[in-house]
Amino acid sequence: MRYWGAALAVAAALSACSAEVEPAPAPAPSSAGAPADDPEADPDPARAAMALVPADATRLAVTDFDRVRLELGAPLLTGSSGPAEREAFWRRALAEAPLLSTGALRPSDARLLREYGFAQDDVAWEASFTGPSGEGWVAGLREGLDLTGVRRAVADGVGPLAGGVLDEERRVLAVGAAPDEGASWAAEPVLVDLVGGAAMSTYVERGCVSAAEPALDELDELEAWSVSLGSLLATVRLGAERGDAFARVRLAEPPFAEGVADPVSGRLGYAMTDPALAARRILARDAPFAACAP
Repeated sequence: MRYWGAALAVAAALSACSAEVEPAPAPAPSSAGAPADDPEADPDPARAAMALVPADATRLAVTDFDRVRLELGAPLLTGSSGPAEREAFWRRALAEAPLLSTGALRPSDARLLREYGFAQDDVAWEASFTGPSGEGWVAGLREGLDLTGVRRAVADGVGPLAGGVLDEERRVLAVGAAPDEGASWAAEPVLVDLVGGAAMSTYVERGCVSAAEPALDELDELEAWSVSLGSLLATVRLGAERGDAFARVRLAEPPFAEGVADPVSGRLGYAMTDPALAARRILARDAPFAACAP
């Protein structure tokens, strides 16, 4: 099949993962706005975002726009790029990339550019979360962006920036963020262990999802899970030592294909026949491999 080579790559990656002993510590969010092609850049905005997600949140969706731009051949695109170049990028991104956000600032782009000198294409990564305390939004801003206009836009409460806070040292915008790292997801190893490494988008959820069909008897309880989406491959993390890994990998449906599993690391790997559709299914919580145990 067309995606068999990709599936073999997933299998090789999962085999390597089984040898891991301890995940890398979560980096400080201050590095999260670095360009995707910067060797010093944080390769995982999901870990940076976790330090701002309230402890009682239940879902987190992160899109690494720097990596999306890099994958689509537009690594230097910014808010100051020409309108035609920016529009062409978004046409491709919406059609081809596994976006978990279509850009929170995009509806306000015209005003932000005209009055404040920045736009969605100056966002390095973006995250949204939800839970009992409500919804929240976080964005890491690209290095080199003058924050003067951002500061004014936050003060004026433009669009999604209403009620927001700008951390100029970390170059992070946040609405509804945790008051400190100790009261965030970054303080929970079970959740931190579910992310790591480069991905175009990452989704993390506490608990399991209800399946459309009765779950297989072989399924065990699921405390939390994540899925990292790339240009062709998806990696699902269920937590280490999953005796139900092989049962769960069989539950996936298109556009997830050619699944492989590693019970030791608790990871499942898939080739994706349509990354954009895969992201939409994840946002809809249509994830059979994360089904609740019967």
